Amino acid sequence: MRIDILTLFPEIALAPLNESIIKRAQKTNLVEIQAHNLRDWAKDKHRKTDDYLCGGGQGMLLKPEPIFDAVEELRQEDTKVILLTPQGQVFKQALARELSSSTHLIMLCGHYEGVDHRVIEELVDLELSIGDYVLTNGAIAAAVVADSIIRLIPGALGDARSPEEESFSDPNLLEAPAYTKPIDFRGLLVPNVLLSGHHAKIEAWKEEKARERTSQNRPDLAKVKKTRG
Repeated sequence: MRIDILTLFPEIALAPLNESIIKRAQKTNLVEIQAHNLRDWAKDKHRKTDDYLCGGGQGMLLKPEPIFDAVEELRQEDTKVILLTPQGQVFKQALARELSSSTHLIMLCGHYEGVDHRVIEELVDLELSIGDYVLTNGAIAAAVVADSIIRLIPGALGDARSPEEESFSDPNLLEAPAYTKPIDFRGLLVPNVLLSGHHAKIEAWKEEKARERTSQNRPDLAKVKKTRG
């Protein structure tokens, strides 16, 4: 897979992607990541990438010219262009899994008041939001989405079971609580069932605790699970 990130702040996008699992995925050629400064496609002497809103309004908007030039230069036959924006659909694990089979992604990072809508109409395949809040710029969101996708590429985690047993593998159920040694820490004990070696009882305990945790932390998911069940 190749991921090209178009942003005004390449260093912000790349910083979290050059560590740990994602760094290893790049070293083993599972993924190639490049972050490009959008100003490199600005043609005026000031490398201007934004302008005032037509019709008035506060803030500045990313201009279409450098974005069109950048995407047209980087696009391949099988490219998907993703715009990171608060107005996009909420990014979820199922979509991360779907995108992990892509061969080339261009991630366009919104900034200021966003992008000229002609970019969305003509270039963008998918508008994504990582949540109902606003960030300073889309480079942070691009790093989040890229990390979530890359770790699902076969071989990235090193343990084929890992992504299947995480929260949101079932989109309406969180992971059960997990414990490690010491068995007794300051009088806080690992539940006996996890030490029993009885796999059926352990799985039943995990299912019960996952439902309890979902009900407590994400009642919206618990309601959906109950309705569908």
